[in-house]
Amino acid sequence: MKIVNLMQWCETFDSLLVEAKWSKSGSLPSTDEYLRNDMTSIAAHTLVLPASCLLKSSLRNADISPFTEYETVTKLTMLIRRLLNDIQSYQKEMEDGKMNYVLLYMKENPDADIDDSIAFIRDLLDKRKELMKHALMESRQLHLSCMKVFQMFFNSSNRYDSNTEMIQDIQKAIYVPVDVGTWQPLDPLPSQSGTKKEFQTIGSHQLVQRPFKYQNKRIVGYQASLPIARRGYANIFTMPSFRLSFA
Repeated sequence: MKIVNLMQWCETFDSLLVEAKWSKSGSLPSTDEYLRNDMTSIAAHTLVLPASCLLKSSLRNADISPFTEYETVTKLTMLIRRLLNDIQSYQKEMEDGKMNYVLLYMKENPDADIDDSIAFIRDLLDKRKELMKHALMESRQLHLSCMKVFQMFFNSSNRYDSNTEMIQDIQKAIYVPVDVGTWQPLDPLPSQSGTKKEFQTIGSHQLVQRPFKYQNKRIVGYQASLPIARRGYANIFTMPSFRLSFA
């Protein structure tokens, strides 16, 4: 396992060296060439694949070896992290003279601006995320969890490169205890003495007179008595019955 992890890092350093050669020579790769190389330089596989060995249903050794082709779900994880990073870091990398998918897309599509390039990448990301969710692999939950971490890093800004933006999140995740409140038992209902229930009866008799075509008639409303228990069930409401009669 140590040898495999070492080879993964060697593979990552090779891709970083290719990036450095592009920057020094001023050559511009195509978007496809860029993704093939830089999905490795983002080093997502060096984190995800060793962690998968700790799962009950881990990947096979052949699936995590750099000498064989990575599983599709692993490639998707690497690609998603690269694209999320590029959306949030294109301004800084443009100043540093580095490659970025946002900038390369505009080079290949002269009519596109920054917003068009970012919209294209977000659409590409949505499709790759949907594909990952439907991957038929038991270890996909690990990859999905890593994808959520990458989204936390890069969704709103490049928080990964900041020394301060994630301090509060780290403290909540590791140091600050979870506040679940104080549990208090419910007060028991008061015990009832005897079997006879005590009720308070409220009755009403209302006489309503209104001028209408039956001038000599009166409408009398009778509201039935409303029982209210004194003990234990004082909050239970019973709909009263109401009857109209013409007198």
